[in-house]
Amino acid sequence: MASDHGNHGRRISVVGLGYVGLPVAVAFGRTGVPVVAFDVDAKRVQELRDGIDRTHEVEPEALRSAALHLTSDAADLAAADFHIVAVPTPITNTKRPDLTPLLSATRTVAQHLKRGDIVVFESTVYPGATEEDCVPILESVSGLTFGRDFTVGYSPERINPGDKVHRFETITKVVSGSDAKTLDTVARVYGSVVEAGVHPASSVRVAEAAKVIENTQRDLNIALMNELALIFARLGIDTQDVLKAAGTKWNFLPFSPGLVGGHCIGVDPYYLTHRAQRAGYHPEVILAGRRINDGMGAWVASETVKRLLRSGCGGGGPLSVSVLGVTFKEDVPDTRNTRVTDIIAELQAFGVQVEIHDPLADAEAMAEEYNLQLTALEDMAPADAVILAVPHHAYRVGGWPMITARLKNGRGFVADVRCCLDRTATPEGVDLWRL
Repeated sequence: MASDHGNHGRRISVVGLGYVGLPVAVAFGRTGVPVVAFDVDAKRVQELRDGIDRTHEVEPEALRSAALHLTSDAADLAAADFHIVAVPTPITNTKRPDLTPLLSATRTVAQHLKRGDIVVFESTVYPGATEEDCVPILESVSGLTFGRDFTVGYSPERINPGDKVHRFETITKVVSGSDAKTLDTVARVYGSVVEAGVHPASSVRVAEAAKVIENTQRDLNIALMNELALIFARLGIDTQDVLKAAGTKWNFLPFSPGLVGGHCIGVDPYYLTHRAQRAGYHPEVILAGRRINDGMGAWVASETVKRLLRSGCGGGGPLSVSVLGVTFKEDVPDTRNTRVTDIIAELQAFGVQVEIHDPLADAEAMAEEYNLQLTALEDMAPADAVILAVPHHAYRVGGWPMITARLKNGRGFVADVRCCLDRTATPEGVDLWRL
């Protein structure tokens, strides 16, 4: 369906101003339509009022020029009649869906819900969550009746943090509604800002399912590459050389091994498998892929230790390793569900002395959430090995000189997790290993 830039006549609120919600709010605000941009984090709201986006997803000028009413006062939601909920949906320590933020946001919206309102959820959920988990809360808290007084929709977020090409406006938007009239309204509202157009799904549950399988598919493809890396490491074959050769076939898919963290790919499959198990089916392939990907950090650490010991490093003392990059992805500051912490934990379990640097990660958040301390690059002691875990721009620019400066006498072991270093320029005395 083509984009419709006409007047949709709805007053919009966006609940949750993180990686997903803020670009959505700004996109609508750019059209001149006033947007109630709400977040429970008053500090976050004040930062945005000051033109600062700590996620680096929205430029200061775009933030200032958008017609946003930035607020942490939920009462302001009453001014809107089209509510977009874009809050995190993480998993618990036991890898079960954690709908706590979503259900809390739903209650907040419900307290200010009016007849004729539409609530659209963008948060990743399992099929059925919108109508089975959220609608009952909207009804009970508001005292309104679903289908008569208010309706709902689901439009899965497709934000790719750090991606400056695939943005909210340039990615086809899947939309759905609890009835035909609602679907038409949801399509017109999103179509007014999404240049790539919208795709109407046949039902809310179909739209929910589409979201979880998008990232599940990617997770499985990366899991295959990771398993190949595990195999080829034992065979003494460079995985990247194999993939480059295989990639010459027209239908070979270009995936690479690596750490799978963050709040999407490493999380979404658990939402689908949870719902499948409730329906009496135990997923085999999806969970196998998850086990492989969740184990890659520990494997990188153990391979590093093995190779250091084989080379005679340590000299009777403890091994030392510098880890560069700790966010879940290059060039983003987000450390949620980062798998680099798995590398660090496994190294420490071996008794290795570990120092960590990251130019984007928040040192206070790392200390609070992971009990890990960041070290300034210039303060890092020369180490036996360097693990380039996350190839931030600063590391790519620094290249080999930056890496060798972290090694004892410029010599030692280097693990290039994402294969961003030039192998042909590997300095003498450096043993390079890559996934």
